[in-house]
Amino acid sequence: MSCYFIAQISIHTPETYQKYLDGFDAVFVNYQGEVILVDDDPAVLEGAWRHNRIVLIRFPDEAETRRWYESPEYQALAQFRWQASEADIILASGRD
Repeated sequence: MSCYFIAQISIHTPETYQKYLDGFDAVFVNYQGEVILVDDDPAVLEGAWRHNRIVLIRFPDEAETRRWYESPEYQALAQFRWQASEADIILASGRD
């Protein structure tokens, strides 16, 4: 069953966040994920939205999602994201 990595991100240090983006593709290419969307200005229809970026990535299953997220390469890269932003991130199962 597909697994979705959903991140709502508030970037406070764009220069440091750019270091994360610069290394992202080189790490991500080794996994079976597909970036579905990245939006820096989502339209809010209801409620409050405290972040300025949303990212949606689809993986074939939760095991592959965790293999990417927990990999030493991604964890090293994520240090830049953690320094440069605040995020709320979830995994959600898809409907295949």
